[in-house]
Amino acid sequence: MSSHREAPEISKDPVADSTDLYAFVSPDKPDTVTLIANYIPAQLPSGGPNFFEFGDDVLYEIHIDNNGDGEPDVSYQFRFTTEITNDRTFLYNTGPIESLDSKNWNRKQFYSVTKVVGGKSYQLAKKLPCPPCNIGPLSTPKYSYLAQQATLKLHSGEVVFAGQRADGFFVDLGSIFDLGTLRPFQQLHVAGKALFKEPGTPVNALDRTNVHSIALQVPLKDVRRPNARYGYRDAGAVIGVWTSASRQEMRRRGHGRSVDIGPYAQVSRLGNPLFNEVIVPMAEKDRFNALPPSEDKRFARFVEQPELAALLPVLYPGVFPNLDALNKAKKPRADLLAILLTGIPEGIIDGFQNNTGKQQADMLRLNTAIKPAAKQNKFGLLGGDLAGFPNGRRVTDDVVSIALRAIAGVTVPLVDKGFKPDDAAGQLTDGLSAADVTAPFLNRFPYLGVPYDGFNNPPAAKK
Repeated sequence: MSSHREAPEISKDPVADSTDLYAFVSPDKPDTVTLIANYIPAQLPSGGPNFFEFGDDVLYEIHIDNNGDGEPDVSYQFRFTTEITNDRTFLYNTGPIESLDSKNWNRKQFYSVTKVVGGKSYQLAKKLPCPPCNIGPLSTPKYSYLAQQATLKLHSGEVVFAGQRADGFFVDLGSIFDLGTLRPFQQLHVAGKALFKEPGTPVNALDRTNVHSIALQVPLKDVRRPNARYGYRDAGAVIGVWTSASRQEMRRRGHGRSVDIGPYAQVSRLGNPLFNEVIVPMAEKDRFNALPPSEDKRFARFVEQPELAALLPVLYPGVFPNLDALNKAKKPRADLLAILLTGIPEGIIDGFQNNTGKQQADMLRLNTAIKPAAKQNKFGLLGGDLAGFPNGRRVTDDVVSIALRAIAGVTVPLVDKGFKPDDAAGQLTDGLSAADVTAPFLNRFPYLGVPYDGFNNPPAAKK
């Protein structure tokens, strides 16, 4: 969660596991869109001597659909290579790493960027450096400087970064996966009533862990549909975004080495947060990861009648009577179908639409004509902030609470004025916010905070 270890097979392959995807008009550069794809979940910062890195054998991609067919119109491909400087040491570094070309850094990683448009590939850059992992004050004394060195503007206009960052996703995994407990409401839980007499204090399970981010800042003109107007009503202003990871179909092993051969097969993908995690049944999750968004009509039935919506009245008896009646009526959830699979059409919310047409596809839909909010609301669209999730996704959006409230029925009145959401539906949350992420978010690219270092994580006890 949002897509950490969400499917049985990809949970065994963290290097290819897409954990979070963000897409938003850059608040400090509103003529660009920022796209961030995170991989390799729940990294322990002290995880040496083999610190975390991208897979040399994985094809990472960020895709943009600008005509609503669920197929990529523009894709950015990232391929990584690793070089060992000293083959006589077991150490990641033999002294302080003070620059990206430091001789003390033994295991460097580089990457290429290729843009695919209309079936044609254009290599934009090669052998771009990744920064090292953040090891500690002796090994990486000026980590922010190293990350700055690895933030590069390409001749084609894009700004790129690929490397370790602090995981900015906040979620109370420990409670949610303990039979759907939400600590702020644990005393109302069907089983929790016997254990808890009052609300509990939420815990951000992913705090002080790192991820690896591929961050890309692209001029809007390069992702929008060509020759279109760009008012918020115009279809050409809306893009759909998803990320994927692919591996070659065959691997030959022997003598401590392996060789990958054959065409690439997709093993992971991510559009909307929590889609595969919460909507898709476990038996279908690996299949979902292998398919393109254009095939997502196969999963529409799980959006129409989501399992979690049926569970909430059972787990919290008497708290969701209106949702319970809606579930029993078996009415397809047109609100969720729009939010997750087609985008919201004009006329539903004043001054807003991010509809991409009839094609059902799990993509982060972003109306690029809507300007960044002067003051962000963590509940995004539900909080009256048209620039927030599910209009794209910003790094501080509270997607867990937004998704919980939508599934609980808060968004049903968008399509059924006669439905009254339960009072509790508008209060659902796991109790966390961006303030529960220890590493401060940045107000500039790549926006996610400086990764936690292994020496100070967890913080050493003070005497």
